[in-house]
Amino acid sequence: MRFTAFFSEQAARVVRSPGIYKFAVLVAVSGGGIVAYADATSNPASEYTEAAPKKKLVVLGTGWAGTSFLRNVDTSLYDVRIVSPRNYFTFTPLLPSVTCGTVEPRSIVEPIRNIMKKKTGPVSFSEAECYKIDHANQKILCRSDIGTNMDGNGEFQLDYDYLVVALGARSNTFNTPGVPEHCHFLKEVEDAQRIRRSVVNCFERANLPNLSEEEKKRNLHFVIIGGGPTGVEFSAELHDFVKDDLSKLYPSTQELFKISLIEAGEHILTMFDKRITQFAEDKFRRDGIDVKTNFKVVSVSDKAITMTNSSSGEVKVPYGMAVWSTGIGTRPIIFDFMKQIGQGDRRVLATDEWLRVIGCDNVYALGDCATIAQRKVMEDISSIFKVADKDNSGTLTGKEIKDVLDDIIERYPQVALFLKTKQLSDFSDLLKLSGGDAAKESAELDIEGFKKALAQVDSQVKMLPATAQVAAQEGQYLARCFNRMKICEEHPEGPLRIRGSGRHRFKPFRYRHLGQFAPLGGEQTAAQLPGDWISIGQSSQWLWYSVYASKQVSWRTRFLVVSDWMRRFVFGRDSSCI
Repeated sequence: MRFTAFFSEQAARVVRSPGIYKFAVLVAVSGGGIVAYADATSNPASEYTEAAPKKKLVVLGTGWAGTSFLRNVDTSLYDVRIVSPRNYFTFTPLLPSVTCGTVEPRSIVEPIRNIMKKKTGPVSFSEAECYKIDHANQKILCRSDIGTNMDGNGEFQLDYDYLVVALGARSNTFNTPGVPEHCHFLKEVEDAQRIRRSVVNCFERANLPNLSEEEKKRNLHFVIIGGGPTGVEFSAELHDFVKDDLSKLYPSTQELFKISLIEAGEHILTMFDKRITQFAEDKFRRDGIDVKTNFKVVSVSDKAITMTNSSSGEVKVPYGMAVWSTGIGTRPIIFDFMKQIGQGDRRVLATDEWLRVIGCDNVYALGDCATIAQRKVMEDISSIFKVADKDNSGTLTGKEIKDVLDDIIERYPQVALFLKTKQLSDFSDLLKLSGGDAAKESAELDIEGFKKALAQVDSQVKMLPATAQVAAQEGQYLARCFNRMKICEEHPEGPLRIRGSGRHRFKPFRYRHLGQFAPLGGEQTAAQLPGDWISIGQSSQWLWYSVYASKQVSWRTRFLVVSDWMRRFVFGRDSSCI
């Protein structure tokens, strides 16, 4: 039998595709014999190459700054690792409400794993405390209390390519004797729970038999040290708790109960408008809250607080419970890190306007643990003049100044603030302070005149407040920078480099103040919003409800918080000592 074979596209095919081998197959069948030939070659140029490993991005902390960063960063671009002693995020503005049962603790916390499970890239979380940052070797040393490693001590190390430090801050005691041992703080959920138990315990102790009137008064005297937003809001919450709920359960103690708010300055809520400060002080006095201003606490014992005043001298006040809320201090790990990088003489970790730690190219810090060291105009005045003087004539014309004006204002925000404060319409009006005619583009200005015009600009350099609002905005900004890092390295979008060439990769961080609230009790809240808009009363309280509900990080916590508010309206606050 004769067979005839022919070749067509079905019999011989060459496949060319990147990373795939190409085959040529030739088959002939004739006279009962079979002849076959096959050739297989590879294309080295099109071989599959493994993608470069992702850079390791380590995030320390799950507070406002850390969580805001993690929610917005593209985790598919990095190998993200999170280290924090808490496996949840806390909505800290509602902590005073937790102290008195207005809101339950679990209603204001969201597990960090719930937040990160929505991300596209893999993210690992370790519930541990970072106790040292080894910047020289680019690693962090951590310790876990919930488990142990092979050595049995729960310690481990993590390497990093980028490190984001968002560890927050601790309560500042100003080294006042007795404060850590006898005072409560209000920075964590556990603090709020301890305060809640302590308040109820004070009322229960005051109702024990065979207790003197003086001892009952001491147990029911609640002292809050610090007249800032936290101290004021807790004082208001405590007053409402006793007035609306505990006074009905402990009727015999109604006349013995007392709240004292101690402030070292002349007024409480000094960061607010004077109208709000005055209203708050007047309302507290009407409610029976003893506001003591110009008093400095010098020591705290188990039964009395010692404080001094310029007019009355040293005074000892017996108390049942004390809450310390006087500001924040730097954590020991941050102090140690600052010494490593040459910032040992500072009180807080310093970053540049891009939230990068000064002296470190791959370490970023945000939130309460760091502050932005805004570059001064007068420090760079010669470099600014040189950048603007493109023709190297030694003088600046109006046109040359206008060409770099946007970059100067973007790089040095104090320039815009100074113009606003002095009610100057533009940069030309500022230059007129030097005596020149800046309105004419041909007018020339030498460096001495330039220095004279900008001499007062740095007076507008302001430190950002240590608030949740600032930390959240910093986290969002840094996440955008990380998401666009590769693009901006090729196409920088920041201002001109005053002390170098080219442009900065990113635009510097700019804080946008969205307003602030001060709940004052009795369903009244003071609101200070942008544009010098002041509102005090029940309408502001409902605005406070809506804003704080909308700012929750999940629908779960949003529903729980709103339901807690509704429960309190219907059933009152829970006084169980648990």
